[in-house]
Amino acid sequence: MAHEQPAYQIAVMSRNEISIAIDWARSEGWNPGLSDVDCFYAADHSGFLVGKIDGRPVATISAVKYGESFGFVGLYIVAEGFRRQGYGIQIWNKALEYLQGRTIGLDGVVAQQENYRKSGFRLAHRNIRFAGLAKNVISLSANVVELSTVEFDKLAAYDSHFFPTTRERFLKAWIDQPGCCALGILEHAELCGYGVIRPCHAGYKIGPLNAESRDLAATLFDALVARVPVGTAIYLDTPEPNVQALELARSYDMQPSFETARMYIGSCPDLALHKIFGITSFELG
Repeated sequence: MAHEQPAYQIAVMSRNEISIAIDWARSEGWNPGLSDVDCFYAADHSGFLVGKIDGRPVATISAVKYGESFGFVGLYIVAEGFRRQGYGIQIWNKALEYLQGRTIGLDGVVAQQENYRKSGFRLAHRNIRFAGLAKNVISLSANVVELSTVEFDKLAAYDSHFFPTTRERFLKAWIDQPGCCALGILEHAELCGYGVIRPCHAGYKIGPLNAESRDLAATLFDALVARVPVGTAIYLDTPEPNVQALELARSYDMQPSFETARMYIGSCPDLALHKIFGITSFELG
């Protein structure tokens, strides 16, 4: 007599269950931030799914809604021992169903990019993660300010140039997470760049890093790096089309260590890629 396959159930994660996906992401070598759980949950309480067999988590995915027209997929992981058994595609389909009717983005690892194409995603550009070590910063610009001193409405308006829609709930949590440093840079009292450096399971990641020019981005970069111990591992995720972002990373002796493909279903958002020097998060866009 054939054994029945265990019941597979897909449900919305609780806040605590998001920690499972973050732990799995760490095991995959993606190096998530130490406070990513709370920031991610703030973005969309219903946007994280878990697949379970007899109560045991075996698959995760995030499908976060932003505004009325955009969504982003990430944290798509099936536990070892449960892969290639159909559990992944089921939770994948649930995620796309949740975001149906929206433009959907993702940052796909190399091994999965062909599968994403089969689901209708099209390549927009590559992202390159650079890794290096924090150096001693000699001098800092007086135009760099704590981001907390900038009116949040002004920050949100500036951020809208670098993301397809508004993301206020996520942004508020991101710039105020424990252990992070969030800085802005001003010209004539106007915000013309901002960046965040946050502690991760290994070292620190800078992201986002958005600025009106390479010089302003470099000034912010120096100010952010100055907030962590010299010799600490630092990472910067750059959109490959922004040649100046690649040059900035290399000028700091950083080396490529990882890559993803930014892909979309629906119309490709018109973003100011030439001003995006560091992507916020491969998981949430």
